[in-house]
This record gives sequence, structure tokens and C-alpha cells, in this order.
Amino acid sequence: MIDDNPKPDPEATPQGGDAPAPAPPAPLAGGDAQPRGDAPEDTQAPPQGKGKGKAKDKSIPTPEGKPRGKGKKAPEGQPRAPEPEGPPPEPAPRPRLLDHYEQRVRQKLQQQFGFKNPHEIPRLVKIVLNVGMGDAPKNPKGLDAAVAELAAITGQHPVVTRAKKAIANFNLREGVPIGCAVTLRGARMYEFLDRFITIAVPRMRDFRGLPSKSFDGRGNYTVGIKEQMIFPEIDYDKVEKIHGMDITIVTTAGRDDAALALLREMGMPFRGEAPVAA
Repeated sequence: MIDDNPKPDPEATPQGGDAPAPAPPAPLAGGDAQPRGDAPEDTQAPPQGKGKGKAKDKSIPTPEGKPRGKGKKAPEGQPRAPEPEGPPPEPAPRPRLLDHYEQRVRQKLQQQFGFKNPHEIPRLVKIVLNVGMGDAPKNPKGLDAAVAELAAITGQHPVVTRAKKAIANFNLREGVPIGCAVTLRGARMYEFLDRFITIAVPRMRDFRGLPSKSFDGRGNYTVGIKEQMIFPEIDYDKVEKIHGMDITIVTTAGRDDAALALLREMGMPFRGEAPVAA
């Protein structure tokens, strides 16, 4: 028998109606992974700060596209420092008097005094230049001029010396500047001694040699200079007042005879002796 009312096919699309809703997609492999698309309704947004909005990325992009991080910003519009052209500067040459001491003086002193230990051979430690200005409290400009002249002579900035205690007879108060001093060591010491022996000493007025008895008993030699004009670094036209200075040469000799032999071999012209050519 033929059925007059056939049963509707569930897969067939009804005429004049809407398309059936698509079946939900199958879950992806891996458990609770969500499919691509909109987030589920029960998903909550992460909490935000107190009224500051979303966190901003502090990295600063560079022209190359790489993040700069928290470093300083590159200066904009400022030209970079020019790189020095040519070869780097050469180091200063060794002092001539230092080479003379190491090559000749040490051997002569060791043979003369019979030193067995090379550390016993006397050597120079430092040279101290001291300028006293008694009228510095009344004439501060004179002290400034003495500081500038001593700096030109030695090539090193001097230290202003102050009174250690008050003296009423001299109208002197404690802490008042009364002079300046410079201590030279190393290469500057040998350079100054070389210029002092070869240039400054021959320019002394009525010079007949340095005294050979100005030692302190411990191998240190001190000589007084009456005028600063003997140094070629001083300009005659700019000198406001002529003043002297004390020059002390400190050695490791420990006794006067060894210190005298050291300075004699270094070329110091002592009175009544022919100077040794350095």
C-alpha cells in the first residue's frame, strides 16, 4: 500500500523556513581548550589598577625597531663629540736625570760606599718648595701672585699654608694664610732638579757655588733662594714683588756624606768643587 502522508526527512530543508542552527563544533584535542572566536560569556577581564587604566609598555622603540628599555633617552638634535683624528698622543719621555741616575750614579755610589744591598743605595724621595709671605694678611694679592709664580715654576698647583697658632707680637691670628708650598715627586721632581741645576743656578747673582754644609744630619739638603727671577718661567714685567723661597731635597741616604755624594754625582755645583757633568 502507498502511504499518502510520507514522513518528513529530518535532513531536508523545509520550504519557506529558516536554515537550521549549525551543530556545535567538537571539542579540540587537549582537554579544556576553547575554540577560536569570541570569548565565553563567563570569562572575566583582569582587574585594572586604581584609576590608571591599562599598564603601558615602558620600552622605547628605537629607529631600528628594537626596544630600548629603561635606559636614558638618546639626545635629539645634539651632535656627537668628534672623534680625535690621527694617532694617539705619545707618552712623555723619561726624565734625563733619572736615566743618568740609574745608569751611572747608582754604580758609583755602590762602589764608593760598598753597599751590598741595592736598596741601601741613596735616592731622591721628594723636593719641597716653600714660599713665606709675612705680609699676606695685609696684602692678599701678593700671596695670589706668589701662588701663580710657584705654579709656573713647578708645573703643579701649590698649597696655601696657614698659621698654626696666634702670635700677638706679629699681629698674627690662627688659620691666616701666610705662604704656599709645593711637593714634587716622581718625574716632575727630576725635571725640576734638572732645570734648577742647568738653568736656574747659573743665573744667580755673584754665584760661586752652593754651600756644602746645608745638610740636616739625616741626608736632607736645604738651600735658600733670594729671588724668584732666576727661573726662566717668571716674566720680569709681571712681577709685583721680589721674594725668595726655600728648596729642600729629601733623600734616603740617612747620613750627610752619602747624600753629598749623591747630589754631587747628580750635577749639583757645590762651592769649591768642579761640578760633575750629568
